[in-house]
Amino acid sequence: MFLTLHQTAAGPRWAADGCFLPRQTTLSLLLELPAARLAQAIAALATDEPAAGPPLAPIEPDQEVWASGVTYLRSRDARKAESATGDIYERVYEAPRPELFFKAAGWRVVGPAAAIRVRPDSRWNVPEPELTLVINRRGEIVGYTAGNDVSSRDIEGENPLYLPQAKVYNGSCALGPGVLLASADELADVPIGLQIVRSGQVVFAGETRTSRMKRSFVELAAFLYKELDFPRGAFLMTGTGIVPEESFSLAPGDRVRVEVGGLVLENEVAA
Repeated sequence: MFLTLHQTAAGPRWAADGCFLPRQTTLSLLLELPAARLAQAIAALATDEPAAGPPLAPIEPDQEVWASGVTYLRSRDARKAESATGDIYERVYEAPRPELFFKAAGWRVVGPAAAIRVRPDSRWNVPEPELTLVINRRGEIVGYTAGNDVSSRDIEGENPLYLPQAKVYNGSCALGPGVLLASADELADVPIGLQIVRSGQVVFAGETRTSRMKRSFVELAAFLYKELDFPRGAFLMTGTGIVPEESFSLAPGDRVRVEVGGLVLENEVAA
């Protein structure tokens, strides 16, 4: 089952498999349900009204996006290369406790076809394509969406304490095009791809799979919920295994295409 959020004349409205749900339906309310009941509950709410209107980021303003770091070997190696304190990332990669950090409030997240941004005070800005978990209030994984954790790698590399500035700024988080319901077991080997087009030419492309991750999705979700409550559910970016080399940086006008499983999220870098 595929949930999407659309802009309508009456405001944002959720749909399931191409048909609108009742206007009062919210994702926050749906994420109060146990995972085992979610699909059945959504099916019971479904109407025969075709969904229409521009797609929005599949998140509500008062929900939160968190992120995981150094979950792939490629990410560990890139972090070590960018940083004068590379041993920190080696230790995080091997440690029992994962790196988790706040990424964005729901109202800051951009959706399909909206503009992402790079920081003008950074020289190395990259997209980070990530499977983004959707987790209910109980900490159960109920689905996923495609995410782009846009990052200023040189800022973080200068000092790990600059992580919030490297990761959290206007236009640095994109999600979409919707939420595909799935269990954690179904996400064990999902393909992830990245393509960057500049002036009509592909200037970077890469791919990986979630099976290459150091940590499991259940483990990451459990750590996130260990000492935090999420009464409206939460979104958790799970790390990237695709990192352009330091010689490449995003530029205004670049089109970034993130593919996670069957989901495609495209955004242009703002001027």
